[in-house]
Amino acid sequence: MIEVAAKPGRSWLHGLIEPAGRPSLRRHLLSSLLVPLMMLLVVESLVTYGGALIYSNHVHDRDLADDAMTLAQMLSQEDLGGKVSPQARFLLEYAPEGHNYFNVSSLNHGLLAGAPELRPASLKGAAQDGEPTLFTTMLGRRQVRAATVRIPNLHDPSDQLTVTMAETFRDRHQRAREILLLSIPAQAILIASVFILVLYGVRVGLRQLDPLTARLASREHDLAPIGDADVPVEILPLTRTIDGLFARQRGMLSLQERFIADAAHQLKTPLAGLRVHVERAQADPSKETVNDALQHILRLTQRASRASSQLLALTRVQSTEPGDAAPVCLLDLAQVVPEMLSVRVHDAIAAGVDLGYEGPSGPVWIDGDRISLQEMLDNLIDNSLRYAGRHSILTIGVSTLPNGSPCLSVEDNGPGVPPAFLERLGERFFRVPGVAEEGTGLGLAIVQRIAERHHAQVRYLNGSHGGLRVEVAFPPARTSKTPT
Repeated sequence: MIEVAAKPGRSWLHGLIEPAGRPSLRRHLLSSLLVPLMMLLVVESLVTYGGALIYSNHVHDRDLADDAMTLAQMLSQEDLGGKVSPQARFLLEYAPEGHNYFNVSSLNHGLLAGAPELRPASLKGAAQDGEPTLFTTMLGRRQVRAATVRIPNLHDPSDQLTVTMAETFRDRHQRAREILLLSIPAQAILIASVFILVLYGVRVGLRQLDPLTARLASREHDLAPIGDADVPVEILPLTRTIDGLFARQRGMLSLQERFIADAAHQLKTPLAGLRVHVERAQADPSKETVNDALQHILRLTQRASRASSQLLALTRVQSTEPGDAAPVCLLDLAQVVPEMLSVRVHDAIAAGVDLGYEGPSGPVWIDGDRISLQEMLDNLIDNSLRYAGRHSILTIGVSTLPNGSPCLSVEDNGPGVPPAFLERLGERFFRVPGVAEEGTGLGLAIVQRIAERHHAQVRYLNGSHGGLRVEVAFPPARTSKTPT
C-alpha cells in the first residue's frame, strides 16, 4: 500500500530520498518532474545565452560603428599627404586586449595604414553617405566584425578616405557568458524553489488518500462499494476497479449462501423421509416392512442425488456473469445434437417415450461449448421425460429462424403448461401447480443460465400437439476457429 502520511520523526523530504525498493508513487512523481525541470534549466540557459549574445553583438556593433565614424572624421580634418600622423596611428593601433584591426586607405594614395588584408576592395561596397557599414568577414582564419566609413578628404576634394575597423568575437562571447553566469544562479534558485513547492504539493496532495485508506481499514466484512463522493478523480479508475472486485465477491458470497439455502431446501425433505423409514424399519423388523422401507429409502436417495447434482450444476453455471464464459468452439447443431441424443435413447425407452429428431440436411453453425450444450439438452430431455408421461412423443429439432438465428427446439405432446405459468418457467424451484411428478424445479433454471452464457434466448411455448415447446435461439456463428 502506498504510504501517504509521514511517520513521526520523518523528514518531509523522506519521500524523495528514501531508498528504492517497494514502488513509491511519491518517488515516481518527483523523479518524473525532476528530469523535465533539469531539461528546462538547460533550455533556459541556452535561451539566456542566445539573448545575451544578441544583446552583446548589438552593443559592440554600435561601439564599433561609433569608433569608426569618430576616427574617420578626425582623419578627414588632417592634411595626411599620403601618411597618417603619429597621433592618429596611436589611436588606430590602440587595442587593450590585442584583437582589434584597422585599415585606412585613400582613393588617391591607396593604403595609408593598417592591415593590408583588410583592404577596401574586400569591403563589399561601403556606403557613400558617411554612414558606417557593418559586416562580418574573414581575416585570415579569424572571423571578425567590421565597420567601414567613407568620407571626403577635406584637404583634398578629389580624394576620399575609407576607414575600416574590425574586431574579433571574443569580447562579445565573453560578455554573453558573463550575463549567463549571472542569470544561472537565479534560474537555479527559481527551479529549486518550484521543485520544493511541487514536493510539498505532492506530499499534501497524497494526504487526500488518508480518509479513503482509513475508511477501508475500518471495514471487516463490509463489501459495499467505496463510492465516488470523496475520491480524487485521478484514482477513480482504481476505486471503481475495487468496487467491481467487491461486487464479484458479493456475488460469490451470495452464490454460496444461495447454494447452502437451496441445498437445505432440497435435501430437507429426502433426509426427513430417510429418517422416518429407517425408524419404521427399526420399529417393525418384519420382512414386508423392511422391504417397503428400503424401497422408499432407495427412491429418496435417488431424489437427493439428483437434487445434489442439479444444485452443483446450477452453481457451476451461476459462478460467472452472463456472457463471461465466451464460447470458443464452432459447432454444427445438425451434427452434434443427433450425437447427443444417441446416449439418451435408452432413457427414453425406459420412460416409454418416443424420442425423435428433425433437422436440416445442411450445417447449422453456432459458437458454443459442447459440454454446456450437452447439459442444456439433457435437462430439456429430462424435463419432458418426467412430465410428458408414458407413450408420449418427444421431438428434438434443429432449424434456422427467419432472422437467421440457429434454433434448438424440444417439443412433447404431453399435458403441457397452462399459459399463465409459461413466463415463470426457468425460475429456480418453480414447479407448475398440480403436477404429481416429483422434481427439483432446477432443470429449466440450468437451461436458462446456460443459454445466457451463450447469449441465447429461451422461449417457452405451447406445442402444436398440446404439449410444451422450448426454443433456444442462438446468435449466428462469428468465430473463425476450427470446427469441433
